[in-house]
Amino acid sequence: MKRISIIFLQAVIVLIAIVALAILIRFPLAEGRAANLDLFSIYLDPLILYGYAASIAFFIALYKAFRLLGYIGQNKVFSSNSVKALKSIKYCAIILSVLIVIAGLYIRVSHNKEDDPAGFIAICIVTTFVSVVVATAAAIFEKILQNAIDMKSENDLTI
Repeated sequence: MKRISIIFLQAVIVLIAIVALAILIRFPLAEGRAANLDLFSIYLDPLILYGYAASIAFFIALYKAFRLLGYIGQNKVFSSNSVKALKSIKYCAIILSVLIVIAGLYIRVSHNKEDDPAGFIAICIVTTFVSVVVATAAAIFEKILQNAIDMKSENDLTI
């Protein structure tokens, strides 16, 4: 892969991280429940804190994807570090999907009866689906890469 493509993809990952961080900072201020709260109380809301805690898995996965692209740029695709990065991405995606489902169930069970949680539930369903797709893709790539590394090591031993 060309070096410029790797740099472009790494820049996209950094941009995604910056946008996600901006959303995490800005969204609680614009959210409906925050209308009557002061700045300190907004960020101490349990659901907002849960969102911040759940986002740790997302940012770890982005970091591991950034590192994986670095390995690809260094022509170290067929290394144990690449497999470990894919495994970490897979686990982060699984953890994130479970945390999103838990948040969706919490809102579904404990929402205000005058409020309609359909939008939040729809976002939970879509993001859970995306997380599961990412976890599945990472698992497939991890298996393919591990098989390639095993085949390479077998060929190196027979020579």
